[in-house]
Formats: sequence, C-alpha cells, structure tokens
Amino acid sequence: MGTFIQGTEGVLVILVMISVGYILARRGWFDKKTGKLLAKLVTQIALPAYMISTITSDFNSKELINLLPNLRFPVLSMIILFGVSFLAVKIFAVPRNHSGLFKSMFCNSNTVFIGLPVNMALFGSQSLPFVLVYYMANTIFFWTLGVYLIQRDGDTQTKISLKSTLSKIFSAPLLGFIVGVILVLLHIKLPTFLMSDFNYIGGLTIPLSMLFIGIAIHQAGLSKLRLNKDNLGILIGRFIAAPGLMTLLVLPAPMPALMKEVFILQSAMPVMTNAPVVSELYHADSDYAAVMVTETTLLSLIEIPILMAII
Repeated sequence: MGTFIQGTEGVLVILVMISVGYILARRGWFDKKTGKLLAKLVTQIALPAYMISTITSDFNSKELINLLPNLRFPVLSMIILFGVSFLAVKIFAVPRNHSGLFKSMFCNSNTVFIGLPVNMALFGSQSLPFVLVYYMANTIFFWTLGVYLIQRDGDTQTKISLKSTLSKIFSAPLLGFIVGVILVLLHIKLPTFLMSDFNYIGGLTIPLSMLFIGIAIHQAGLSKLRLNKDNLGILIGRFIAAPGLMTLLVLPAPMPALMKEVFILQSAMPVMTNAPVVSELYHADSDYAAVMVTETTLLSLIEIPILMAII
C-alpha cells in the first residue's frame, strides 16, 4: 500500500505541473511557438547541464563502468517489441497509411519529458544513470528504425540522411551524459562556480518538461481523443506488452533492484513527443501521432501508480 501511495504522490507532483501548462495554454499564455521554445530549452540547455551536474556529483567511475553493459536489456526488449508490432498491426487491423507509425509508437517510449521527471519524483537522483541507459537505447532505436518506419507511411521520396540521423542520436542530452561520464572516468573536477551554474540550469529540466507536456495536450485537443482499434493497440503495447516484456527480462538478471524498477517504468512510458513532429516532416499521419501522445500521457498518470504497486 505504501508503494502505491508513493507512486500516486509522485504522479500527482507531475500532474499538477502538467495542469499548470495546460491551463495557461488554454488561457492564451502559451502558443505553439512557446511549446517549441520550451522543448529546445529542455533538450538543448537544461537537460545536458542536468546530466553533467548530477553524474559528476553523485557517481564514481566504478559505478559507471558497471552500468553500461546493462544497455543490452532495453535494446533486446525493443527488438522483441518490434517483432511483436508486426503481429499487432494484423490483430488490430491497422490501416496501411500509418502502420509504420503504429510500429514506431508501439516500441518507443517518452524517456525524457515524462520518464525522467517520473523517475526523479519516485526514486530521486540515484535513478538518473539507469534512466539514461534506457534513454540511449530508446534514442538510437527511434531515430534509426523508428523514423524509417514513419517515413515509409508518408513521403517515400524523402531521404533520411546519415548526417541528420547521427545528429539526432548524438543529441545534446546524450552528449551531456557522455561528457559527465568522461569527467567522472578521468577524475576531472570542474570549478565550483561552473558546477553551480549547471545545477541551477539543470533544475529547469523537470518543471519546463511538464509545462511542455501540458501545452502539447492542449494543442492536441482533448476532444480528439477516441478509443478505436488503432489506439487500443498502442495502449496495449505501451502499458502492457512493453513493461511485461521488460519485467521478464530483468527480474532474473543480477542487477540492482532500483535499476530493474527504472527499466520497467521507462518501458511503460507514453509515446514519444517526437512522433508527431517526425510524422509531419515526412507527411505521415501526424494527427494520429498527436492523439496517441495525448492519450498515452493522460493514461500514464493512472498506470504509473498501479505499476509501482506491482513492481
């Protein structure tokens, strides 16, 4: 019961901040440009600073070296989910015009804008390296195979360049993580004033992320939410198949209990907020992607406390 209450409280912290973003967007304080600006601030500025400050402050070289081999668990789970997604397309009779988008959303989760704040609220800063291990696998998978699948739905003449793909994989948050790891492994101490700057700027990560989600939910429109076969398939993939598979993979593994909990939670996060953006770029079904981001984000606020009680 205590775990369920902890999970509920953690979600309520997130829900209040999301509600602020939603209400202010509804009142006209925020528009589409604001949402894009907040997303850039989080991914390009706040989150990299957060990675560097937290990793260099809370972890040593031995812990990080022992951590990275566990990348195989999220990678393996996503590969299996990708295989299952083909079967799901047939079972839920997904239309061909967004079958690739369906597969991409079925496999990938929102590890930063929702996953990071949820894990921080529930487990504290000690969960950050585990969150980042999952994030690395998720990012690589989405910006390679995931984007390719979405591209096939839309403008098949549009080419995916290697340079563009690599720039997405080696994004600012991942580079911040890499810099933090290098500093720890080489035992390099940054000046105190610089660390203070990283701490202050990194502190913007969670509240700005939640405001962004609130704005995104308002822009998608709650009136567009519906429950048909396509949507139900994504919900089952994100909230049942993904955490169920991850649980089977990590429970017998010799890893810290906290890492297991973080991996399971990360696997059960909503659809990536990048999905509608990429869909729009390649002329795929961006409305479907936006609706699924909204539905899975809202339902995750119910699912997370339940999942916390189970694990």
